[in-house]
Amino acid sequence: MEAATQLDFLDALLPLAGILFVVAVGVILLNQHFHKNLYRQKLEQEELKAAHQQELLMSSIQVQEEERKRIAQDIHDELGAALSIARMHLVQLEQSHGGKAEDLLAALKNVRTLTETSLASTRRISHELMPPQLEAFGLVKTWEAMAEQIGKANGFSIKIIAADNLPLLPWNVSLGLYRISMELIHNTIKHAQANQAQLELRWEDFSIVFLYMDNGKGLPEKRSTAGLGLKSIEARVNSMKGKIVMSNIENGGYSSIVKIPLTSIFTQPS
Repeated sequence: MEAATQLDFLDALLPLAGILFVVAVGVILLNQHFHKNLYRQKLEQEELKAAHQQELLMSSIQVQEEERKRIAQDIHDELGAALSIARMHLVQLEQSHGGKAEDLLAALKNVRTLTETSLASTRRISHELMPPQLEAFGLVKTWEAMAEQIGKANGFSIKIIAADNLPLLPWNVSLGLYRISMELIHNTIKHAQANQAQLELRWEDFSIVFLYMDNGKGLPEKRSTAGLGLKSIEARVNSMKGKIVMSNIENGGYSSIVKIPLTSIFTQPS
């Protein structure tokens, strides 16, 4: 009788134990599913955050370039025109008073010289803000013109190497590489104690590759943080979804390699 009672108890307990086991397994599976969903949501949030930051960076650079273009246009159209008119009047005054007052003529010549210097500076600043030849003739031709100007002004030699198979670059890529190259050249002339640099552009592994080298003293061995110029370069490279590697050359000098993938070239707005 007692054995029969124990069997009845076990018979009643086994279904309950099975139910508890199923419930426990269900709770474990639900918990795993919850954590998976939570992890996936975190990943999605991080991706959205990164995409938003990338969009903000690109928008910021686009706004800066539009403002540069506006300022350059205003300088060229308004200030440049005013200086040109002033110079024309000074030339007329020199011609009309040339034989009457030598002192007046000398003063007018001095003022004209200052006006012409200001006019040249206006053109230079305007072109640095937004080089007109970049849009008209492309990056390589702009580099060549820039190298000639810098060579005449500073005695600094710049060699340009461009591959024959280069694709037509979108405006934002050409402008980004131009800004990067100008910042690198500025750093070289100001800090590196160099007298020559090399700019190379090639098409490699479905990417535009820009190589910059100089024969200066290179980067300091101990750099706590990157300067404003290097941060600006890194920001521009990131805005084009590219990568940059900066290093010192073994026998002296500095090099930068900027690599921009094909996908970013043709997916960014021009």
